[in-house]
Amino acid sequence: MESLLRILLWEFRLYLIIRFNYYYSQPLKGILFSEIVIQAYSEGYFPMAESSDGEIYWHSPDPRAIIPLGDVKIPRSMRQILKKRNFDFTFNHDFELVIRKCADREETWINDEIIQTYVDLNRSGYAQSVETWQDGRIVGGLYGVSIGGAFFGESMFNSVSDASKAAYYALIKRLIERNFVLLDSQYINPHTEMFGAIEISRDYYIGLLRKAIKLPCKFDK
Repeated sequence: MESLLRILLWEFRLYLIIRFNYYYSQPLKGILFSEIVIQAYSEGYFPMAESSDGEIYWHSPDPRAIIPLGDVKIPRSMRQILKKRNFDFTFNHDFELVIRKCADREETWINDEIIQTYVDLNRSGYAQSVETWQDGRIVGGLYGVSIGGAFFGESMFNSVSDASKAAYYALIKRLIERNFVLLDSQYINPHTEMFGAIEISRDYYIGLLRKAIKLPCKFDK
């Protein structure tokens, strides 16, 4: 009963945050329930911590960065990387390792609460990872969340050059194969820009999102 009441309280709080667009000044306290996170993604929000031990805030940027899956640009340099580096890829082979590697940096927005929440989301089929392999070991990867035909990219890492770029290529290929229609990259960065990321208004993004999450797409099957 106590757990149910806490979830209901969080759902009400999330409604207020979304309704009044008050996410930057309202930190999240306590347990970050998986159910709440999925609801937030479905409304265009995602959680980020201030630091490895900082408070968690909801974010919903405007403009929003996406990669149009119908018009993906694979640069020639990426094709050369794939030929030369002899990378292999797996999906959801070691999600926890990937998210912990993504968090292992001097400045991070991934704290322990986020790690545990996304590990739980992986077990329930919502959070996904891509692993880049070389010489029998994981040398890069990324993770994100999938709901219907939408994929929300979160973070990536590499221990050898180009391994995270290669993981992003493998992700895009898989999403296209499985008929996903929305790849949310949240913000523009050099990795996503090389694949054709663009910025769109938040209102337009929400329209795309609402259609995408209704599709019967499966990342892992």
